[in-house]
Amino acid sequence: MTAQTPTSAVTANTTRAGARGSGGVVLWTSAGFLVTVVLAAVFAPLVAPADPNAIDFGDIWAPPGADHWLGTDQMGRDLLSRVVHGARESLLGPLLLLLLASVLGVAMGTLAAWRRGWVDVLLARVTDVMYAFPGLLFVVLVIAVFGSGMTTAVVALGLAFTPIIAKFTRSVALAECAKPYIDAYRVQGVSGPVICLRYLIPNMAPALLGYLVVLFGEGLMSLATLSFLGFGAQPPSSEWGLMVQEGQSALIQGVLWPALVPGAAIALVVVAFNIVGVRVADRLNSRR
Repeated sequence: MTAQTPTSAVTANTTRAGARGSGGVVLWTSAGFLVTVVLAAVFAPLVAPADPNAIDFGDIWAPPGADHWLGTDQMGRDLLSRVVHGARESLLGPLLLLLLASVLGVAMGTLAAWRRGWVDVLLARVTDVMYAFPGLLFVVLVIAVFGSGMTTAVVALGLAFTPIIAKFTRSVALAECAKPYIDAYRVQGVSGPVICLRYLIPNMAPALLGYLVVLFGEGLMSLATLSFLGFGAQPPSSEWGLMVQEGQSALIQGVLWPALVPGAAIALVVVAFNIVGVRVADRLNSRR
């Protein structure tokens, strides 16, 4: 091995510092963008320049300008106002489905790792069957039985995401159960449910949190897809996936913004959540 010269060492350190600096800029830019989107959703009535459902047939497909910063849709409704108001439904849906999936998935994964034996085998087979079944097809079947709508879509996707979270939880829980503190609590006579609820699950929380942040973007995309197909949000909702579907007719006429604006909102939020989720997971795991 050749010795590293002072000049090469300085160059290498400068390169690593530059990489960390550029990564930090991307991270904080993504986090700032997400904070802005969340604040806009919370204060939508104050931020939106117009009523999102105000129809103006004299201003159909108006291009972006002073009156409508992002243009209007096929009914003359202000796109900026609809995107801002639609952020509420577009962000709340993934949050609720992940909450449902987390409760079920973490419980199944933790139980499988703690009990092992036939319980682990049984739950593993159940999650394998659910995991192998196409998620979108499962959701469509649920919607076909219970009817379309945002509530049904959220519940169906929550069930579809459950085996994904269960498998991840099981792998993390198996590694955590092998640590000495678990045996120490067992020797002290602490019951299994108490160990799992007070020590095991809280210690797994950092890894689970980072994973769920990444899954949030996937959940948003899945709900937007269902709304685009007509199974999720219904008119006059301004959910982003539904807005893209409604903007299809404008594409035929060469008008891009009714579909491009909500589509760009979905893409940017998903990318930002993926960036922040990966970095959060790395930092939380390094602290562990």
